[in-house]
Formats: sequence, C-alpha cells, structure tokens
Amino acid sequence: MSACDQRSLEALAAEVGALLLRSGERLVTAESCTGGWVGQCLTAVAGSSSWFDRGFITYSNEAKIEILGVGGDTLAAQGAVSEATAGAMALGALRRSRATWALAITGVAGPGGGSPERPVGTVCFAWAGPDGYLATASRRFPGDREAVRAQSVAHALQGVLRRAGHDLC
Repeated sequence: MSACDQRSLEALAAEVGALLLRSGERLVTAESCTGGWVGQCLTAVAGSSSWFDRGFITYSNEAKIEILGVGGDTLAAQGAVSEATAGAMALGALRRSRATWALAITGVAGPGGGSPERPVGTVCFAWAGPDGYLATASRRFPGDREAVRAQSVAHALQGVLRRAGHDLC
C-alpha cells in the first residue's frame, strides 16, 4: 500500500485527530492546489467535529485575498506559490477560525502552470499555532497531478503531527 493512497492519508488524519483531541486543540485548513483533499481526509474520521474547526479552499488569488486576507502585495511580490503566501494563508485561516492550529498548502500540481522558478511539483506549506508560531516549508514532489497532491496532503498532515505534538521543527 502506497504511503499516499487514500486509506493511508485517512489513517494519518486519524492520528492528527487523536493528537488534537488529547490536547483539546482544533485545526483549520487553508488549501489551494489540494482543493479540499486535506479537509476530506480529516472529515472521513468519525468524530472529527471535536477537533476540526473548518476548511478554506482558496484556489484563486482573489479568494486568498478576500477570504484569508493575504496581502495583494505579498502575491504580487512573492507569487501564489511561495512560503510567504502559504504563511499568510495559515495566519489568515487561524484568525478567521476558532482553531489552535492552521495548515496551509499552495503549489503547482501540474501538468501545466510551472515555471523555471517554480516547476510542476513545487508546493509550499505553512503551519501556524499558539503564541504566534509560524513555520513554512517548500517541497518538490515527483509524479503526476494526483501524486503531487496526495504527497502534499501527507506532508501537511505530518507537519501538524510534529508541531501540535510540540516537536516544533
């Protein structure tokens, strides 16, 4: 079984839920290239309403600005696929929710849309949490559109496990 098949992703989501439930914390998501796949995995877990607050799907730049409050200047200077934008998405989601933790994903899943600076498979992540905590990361995943998106979901959830588990790396 692939580490990024649906069953594995939902098992990872269940781990996130168990951790958040134990600590009395909640999660919000802000997704672009994954289009709600993280939220789907989280809500596949029975009882997720106890620890999953809400999810924002902000595929367009306008949605990132209007719904999450990402600055137009950030998008113009850094681009939609950047750690700066991912960070602004996570912080915006956290401000617009009742959650303790936020994760954000924005990237180029392909098959088109890449550039020399941001080739297909480039995905940026952010995790925001208590006391102003913010971490960002970028990865370049191999494979087709579905593979890039699945690996992005897995990476985002693994990031929540590390950070909400208080191994703040």
